[in-house]
Amino acid sequence: MLLPNALAKKGADTFTSREHIMKRREFIKAAGLGAAGAAIAAPAIAQSSPEIKWRLTSSFPKSLDTIYGASEVFAKAVAEATDNKFQIQVFAAGEIVPGLQALDAASNGTVEMCHTAAYYYVGKDPTFAFGTAVPFGLNSRMQTSWLQVGGGAELFNEFLKGYNVIGFAAGNTGCQMGGWFRKELKEPSDLSGLKMRIGGFAGRVLTRLGLVPQQVAAGDIYPSLEKGTIDAAEWVGPYDDEKLGFQKVAKYYYYPGFWEGGPTLHNMVNLAKWEQLPASYKSIIKTASSLANETMQARYDAYNPPALKRLVAGGTQLRPFPASIMDASLKAANEVYAETSASNAAFKKVYDSMVAFRGDQYTWWQVAEYSFDSFMIRSRTRS
Repeated sequence: MLLPNALAKKGADTFTSREHIMKRREFIKAAGLGAAGAAIAAPAIAQSSPEIKWRLTSSFPKSLDTIYGASEVFAKAVAEATDNKFQIQVFAAGEIVPGLQALDAASNGTVEMCHTAAYYYVGKDPTFAFGTAVPFGLNSRMQTSWLQVGGGAELFNEFLKGYNVIGFAAGNTGCQMGGWFRKELKEPSDLSGLKMRIGGFAGRVLTRLGLVPQQVAAGDIYPSLEKGTIDAAEWVGPYDDEKLGFQKVAKYYYYPGFWEGGPTLHNMVNLAKWEQLPASYKSIIKTASSLANETMQARYDAYNPPALKRLVAGGTQLRPFPASIMDASLKAANEVYAETSASNAAFKKVYDSMVAFRGDQYTWWQVAEYSFDSFMIRSRTRS
């Protein structure tokens, strides 16, 4: 027989046990619901962050750590932002397709995307040139502004739909050099009959002055110049040109590359593959492309000055294009633009947009940007 105190204790223990059991049941029930909730949420999470492996073919050789390197910067950023769930393997020109066929490979689905210069494909349609640069077009900052804010990217991607790709700016070299020549240039007639490696729309313009344009991939320029298959060649600027060895086979180095005031490189993605991506991955591709765009120009701005000093110290003859050649080239460019616009509605639409944007930009640049730069150039020995 239990005493009253003992009886009270037993009642308390019984209550505690019942309370514990009820709480345990509630926990199990809640845990069950949690598991069910997790089972519902897990597929959604997996769907938004799937494991994907893509291939990117570059138009450039691995030896060019500036242009080819932009693709590596891009792919690394995509992988890091997705905890390596979205991996993009970069292939140099020639490893999957030749450099000048990169767009075709992305368009037909051989690869998911490519990194290239749009103006390589002006043979398909001259409108491609605006994605990179056109003679007497925009400088690099204007080009970036026009694409990002001025409606350029929307117009260009509207055009690219016809080729089953969507493009994102992913590199800029800054204003390029005019190229390497075996002989000195003094007047427009010196260009007549000259076989020159030159990219994009510029070849069509300079044909008006008698120049014979040649489309040659980066890795083939040196041997072509060395063997005399071509008489002159332009690529980018001092850093890359020194790497490619042009100074060994041509003496005169001309500037500026008036056909490439601010050439942009693009990541071009197969449209079907693009549409299959979750929104988060699309956003990451855009952001990583912008990083590649910024990094490429930063590298060129840092690497070109010392490279130019080395070239000049080694005997390269640095020359500005004569004013007569610049004037004749501008006249020829305006004639080609008018003729092409008259026969190609897509070209005219993009050209008109770029010209209007350029007009406003130079109104501003002559006030502050150009005035500041001009003063600092004149005064740099005093500061």
